[in-house]
Amino acid sequence: MDFNSRDLDPDPMSSDLDQSRHLATAIPGPRSVELMKRKQAAVSAGVATTLPVFAARAAGGIVEDVDGNRLIDLGSGIAVTTVGSSAPRVVEAVSEQVAAFTHTCFMVTPYEGYIAVAERLAELTPGDHEKRTALFNTGSEAVENAVKIARVATGRDAIVVFDHAYHGRTNLTMAMTAKNMPYKKGFGPFAGEVYRAPMSYPFHDAAEIDGKLAAERAIAMIEAQVGADQVAALVIEPIQGEGGFIVPAPGFLAALAEWCQTNGALFVADEVQSGFGRTGTWFAVEHEGVVPDLLVSAKGIAGGLPLAAVTGRAEIMDSVHPGGLGGTYGGNPLACAAALAVIETIESDGLLERARQIEDILVGRLRELQQSDPRIGDVRGRGAMVAAEFVDPVTGKPDGALARAVAAHAHRCGVIALTCGTWGNVIRFLPPLSISDELLDEAFTIIAQGLAQGLAGTK
Repeated sequence: MDFNSRDLDPDPMSSDLDQSRHLATAIPGPRSVELMKRKQAAVSAGVATTLPVFAARAAGGIVEDVDGNRLIDLGSGIAVTTVGSSAPRVVEAVSEQVAAFTHTCFMVTPYEGYIAVAERLAELTPGDHEKRTALFNTGSEAVENAVKIARVATGRDAIVVFDHAYHGRTNLTMAMTAKNMPYKKGFGPFAGEVYRAPMSYPFHDAAEIDGKLAAERAIAMIEAQVGADQVAALVIEPIQGEGGFIVPAPGFLAALAEWCQTNGALFVADEVQSGFGRTGTWFAVEHEGVVPDLLVSAKGIAGGLPLAAVTGRAEIMDSVHPGGLGGTYGGNPLACAAALAVIETIESDGLLERARQIEDILVGRLRELQQSDPRIGDVRGRGAMVAAEFVDPVTGKPDGALARAVAAHAHRCGVIALTCGTWGNVIRFLPPLSISDELLDEAFTIIAQGLAQGLAGTK
């Protein structure tokens, strides 16, 4: 079934932004060039940008810049605007809330929106056990609080993470993150009692290493180097994000969860990037039939407003003393209103099914392209979280330069494309679920053209 943004539930508050790519100027245009000069004079050089354009409006699958260029959005603000930027229900809900009150601090004078979000998360997250939720601002903050909760609940200190992982930019979550540049370089020393285990990476693992053997490899390292009775939690992204959209082999997650249950450790699913409908289910861990003890969500949860959550088994979440969790802005009422509207939009507009349709389109076209281009070493992902990994076809080594060249071509042509991966050799596709088939097809064609130009440039 073809999908057009007009297929969504009509709403008088919906944006009038034309859902088509349009280049009014070169990229960047003069207004964006002017703003970039101001940025360089006023903003820390440590805050980089992927594209040299400045947004003016965004809706559906389009971002319009200050020069009137309309770009096709394959990034969703790094998996944040899953239901589309300026989604009508989100705009309406936030507008109503901002007129009522913007903040009181839930820890001082609480409000219903926070409770309603926690109730919905209890319904939507895997497992039918009794649950509790605590709300925070960012994915990093939520991951860090999941670690705090796990340590209190188990009385243990050790946290196990995995190769290629990304968990955030705070001191603790930098320790948990694998990649040095740009996330960790120069920022140490980092928090202790964090240990790294080998990840299941089917494209780079030997053919005989299936999910079960990959889990045995990881568990052997944990038991030998950490000690099973020392582990408070395993923290893992069910599909790794910044590490390269790595989908572990079937059975890997289940085996780790079983080991945790046997040894009194907690299984923590970091669903900051993979959650909230992105992969065609509410949470990516559902694809493997795993019920985590704690689940971390953020990014797509609130349609662009800052919100994050830790949801988990009631007895674990309630093990923390009163006052031990919280934060001034955690569960801000505007963000809570947005989250409830996001959930309604996903349910009412059939966006879980739409994510699966996007997977069929992207994976199908990428694999078709792969048949004639051996530089596409691997195609992987679920739902609207799909990636192509580029390699040298002779040596098999990662080709980060090609990924950067393809992304740069896309940017010049008005397509927002993002790279990722430990070696920077992965192009990731993170379109909003509200994007039309026509925009998706056009964006992919431009990506393919960039790849063809990259081939020409090597001759």
